[in-house]
Amino acid sequence: MSDRTPETVQASTAKPGTPKPARPDEFVEALAKGLSILESFDAANPEMTLSEIARKVGYSPAAARRSLITLTALGYVGQTNKRFHLRPKIMTLSSGFYYSAQIDEVLQPHLRELVAKFGDASSVGTLEQRDVIYIAHNSVQRARRAAAVVGARYPACATSLGRVLLAGLSDAELDIYFDGLVIEPLTSKTLVDPVQLREEIEQVRKNGYSTTVDQLDYGITALAVPIRALDGRTIAALNTSGYSGMVDADFLIANRLPELRATASRIANALTRYPMLVSIIGS
Repeated sequence: MSDRTPETVQASTAKPGTPKPARPDEFVEALAKGLSILESFDAANPEMTLSEIARKVGYSPAAARRSLITLTALGYVGQTNKRFHLRPKIMTLSSGFYYSAQIDEVLQPHLRELVAKFGDASSVGTLEQRDVIYIAHNSVQRARRAAAVVGARYPACATSLGRVLLAGLSDAELDIYFDGLVIEPLTSKTLVDPVQLREEIEQVRKNGYSTTVDQLDYGITALAVPIRALDGRTIAALNTSGYSGMVDADFLIANRLPELRATASRIANALTRYPMLVSIIGS
């Protein structure tokens, strides 16, 4: 197996929906390999052997071993017997973004207000290639289901946030998104037909909001709207969600859509005072 950089690393440098850029002359292959290994750990793979990591990221065992030795020496990865796992120091990387971008100051107050008004949960997410990344979240829920914690990453097509973000792309960017797209069903209700998904995204464009029911996980019904920059670009999305056994999509539209849109507008206005944050989440 070659030591190539996997597409997950290349994707992280590209604007959502656009072609992957050519590597610059000063591209550091070793750094890209280390980052891809850190990204390979998730809820389904909290610890892995060397061979499992190498297989998941697409490197030779020798290349993966060199990166793991470095990451272990730096304190980002630990090892128990023959299995590797992340260490708490990895949290310093995400906390640096969270506080430098002033997420707590700019976004969290609005999410807390929505949760205080409606209960349940509220999140803000941005698009990263074919996934939505949650950059802010507030919740009173205790149900066991797919976690919408800060830093969580899920397929955009299966979330209300992601569909709003996809609707904000140009037709050309959507063409790139759908090129070779294979949707893995996360529940029996997950929309897996790309043709139907594109029709759904077109409807989201017309409506200015998206609703999803049990698409990402059973028990999640959500409503999302765009957060737009001054130039009209969709730079993030805001949602409210509840338990499918307690609310349905029509209920969310009738009872929460006006307030959700008003909150998205307030967030957009607040972002004008934080140009760096707009640059970060809208790039």
